[in-house]
Amino acid sequence: MKFLIQRVTEASVTVDQKIVGAIGKGFLVLIGVGKDDTTAEADKLVKKMTGLRIFADENGRTNLSLKDVDGALLLVSQFTLYADCRKGNRPSFTESGDAQKAEELYEYIIAECKKIVPVVERGVFGASMEVRLCNDGPFTVMLES
Repeated sequence: MKFLIQRVTEASVTVDQKIVGAIGKGFLVLIGVGKDDTTAEADKLVKKMTGLRIFADENGRTNLSLKDVDGALLLVSQFTLYADCRKGNRPSFTESGDAQKAEELYEYIIAECKKIVPVVERGVFGASMEVRLCNDGPFTVMLES
């Protein structure tokens, strides 16, 4: 499982020219599910992500968590995080989870995040999405199980 976390001042997801999810300050998280991933791995990454101290404190040091800054989450399914580009020019996605399992884990992650973070927005699993963001920093972190 992979979470690509981007600290943002704002972010949104559009499907068919309609905004389906939008946040202000917080994390835009692209979520990739691998073929062998489990809810236990999801739990570990959710705990790690929500506890990350990557917001600036009053001294400008990255010392504050999402909760400390009343931040929100925008969670977007992104199987292409499992792209393997080692051979040839066309990526292989053999390590990504099948669609049914990936959607189940994506929904599980959303539900678990809602238990911790008051504002959790989302994309639409399997849809063609336009993701807009203002990356704050820029600050981007990859978490992997």
